[in-house]
Amino acid sequence: MTEHGIWEITIALAGSFLAGAINTFAGNGSVITLSILTSVLGLPGNLANGTNRVGIFMQSVASGTGFAKNRLLDLRKSGNIIITTLAGALAGVYTATKVSDDQFLFVFKYLMILMLIIILVKPERWLHSSEEKVPISQWVKIPVFLALGFYGGFIQMGVGLFILAVAVLISKYTLMEANVLKTIVIMIYTGFVLCIFAWKGMVDWSTGLIMAAGQSAGGYLTALYGSRIPDINVWSYRLLVAIIVFAIFIEFNIIHL
Repeated sequence: MTEHGIWEITIALAGSFLAGAINTFAGNGSVITLSILTSVLGLPGNLANGTNRVGIFMQSVASGTGFAKNRLLDLRKSGNIIITTLAGALAGVYTATKVSDDQFLFVFKYLMILMLIIILVKPERWLHSSEEKVPISQWVKIPVFLALGFYGGFIQMGVGLFILAVAVLISKYTLMEANVLKTIVIMIYTGFVLCIFAWKGMVDWSTGLIMAAGQSAGGYLTALYGSRIPDINVWSYRLLVAIIVFAIFIEFNIIHL
């Protein structure tokens, strides 16, 4: 276990709270939590990657419970997607346990640049849903969700955005339906991925539980009150862009904490 000072714990709680709020409306909160784990709390890359899954799993369980109470979860409808994504995630986490800390941090910082480009290029395309449902061919669905699972198992960051994009842009789900699918898929594969990271000794549980507390609180309170804020999606998007830019500056040593 890693011991942290009051200032570091405060940053961890505030940042994870913000990540939970952002995950509730879209995704990519891991860009915040991974940056805190590596740059603020000083965890090695692979340990940060494993520790990050504690908060992701707990927040997904909390969100899934809320969806279940509203009778929005349908595991039978999403069964083939869950199995496909889980298979990809297991391959992804195996890869993650084999790379070095330096290799992980190298991939992480350049993926943040890619993520920034993705969310800046016509973000409204996947934020607007359609009532017209267009089924995805199995020949497209299987490799796409295998790839998403591998990516999620390897690094997680931004996989929620990718799942929403696939569900909304390709399959024409509503944003709510896509969010339910995203929650189910991430909750199930993260449970397996977290077990593997823990088995490999790549989880700092004390730090992970601190982050999980902030993420769960952020997700719950945002779900409860966020919908009442005018233009909440717009403000969440702007905040996410600012955070990614800030994290890129830190990882490339443009600014120092």
